[in-house]
Amino acid sequence: MAKTTMRDDLGDLAQIREFGNIEFLAKQLVEGFITGLHRSPFHGFSVEFAEHQLYNTGESTRHVDWKVFAKTDRLYTKRYEEETNLRCQLVVDVSSSMFYPLPHHGKLTFSLLAASAIAYMLQKQRDAVSLCTFSQNIDTHTPTRSTPTHIHKIFTILEGLLHEPGRKKDQATAIAPVLHQLADKIHRRSLVVIFSDMFEGGEDPDEIFSALQHLRHNRHEILLFHVTEQKTERAFQFEERPHIFIDLETGEKIKLQPSQVQAYYQKHIEAFYKQLKLKCGQYKIDFIEADIARGFDQILSAYLIKRNKMR
Repeated sequence: MAKTTMRDDLGDLAQIREFGNIEFLAKQLVEGFITGLHRSPFHGFSVEFAEHQLYNTGESTRHVDWKVFAKTDRLYTKRYEEETNLRCQLVVDVSSSMFYPLPHHGKLTFSLLAASAIAYMLQKQRDAVSLCTFSQNIDTHTPTRSTPTHIHKIFTILEGLLHEPGRKKDQATAIAPVLHQLADKIHRRSLVVIFSDMFEGGEDPDEIFSALQHLRHNRHEILLFHVTEQKTERAFQFEERPHIFIDLETGEKIKLQPSQVQAYYQKHIEAFYKQLKLKCGQYKIDFIEADIARGFDQILSAYLIKRNKMR
């Protein structure tokens, strides 16, 4: 019988909600990911050693290099170069469309755990983090801090959303006004990490791009994870039989055979994806297609690459 590990189980979104503690899940996820890397990204995250300098009488002996003294019989101190800590805003779309596929709330479950994993990595790197959740408005927006108490609060909020999401009907997405509000609220340059399916609920796509540009104009870096269930949401692959399709944001229902609309649907959804990716490229926004069936390594890899670029 094949041995099942925690990391294997994390790939099954239907089981994630049964594990309980989201901080524990995030830790397992990150540690499993780090094990697969050749070197840890956590080394030297607070201060980095720059050079030695001669000790001057009256200085604190705190940074004296006693090993060098033993070899040279001369006092040297280590000079350190402070590294500016990252400030990160985790932005999670909790609107009704994120509850697809039912019943395990696939896109939302995936986004909450992915955000938790990044929060855990930020904590390990002593970076400051804020959590923002939104649907039609900003539901939660925490301060940006790096203290253990604050990080625990973020895990508590995310865990609450994982187990008691409390979805309401007609909880549509209003991405553009929320991002404009967020741009006005963030006063220091930050990395803004967004988890959303970008289904704007009738908004003009140009308004969304304007809001993203607002964040970039304020000198923020953006990492946009476009969260989708690619098999059905993009390829529209359903069993060929009558289905009742329900709009999770409006409650509207329609009964049809998938083949009746597949070609039309694919044409329009591909045009939407192409425009989204193109605009993000123009605004120098890191755009990542996050298929919930592909697991979490795609998320953590993209985050580490982005963070290293900002060092």
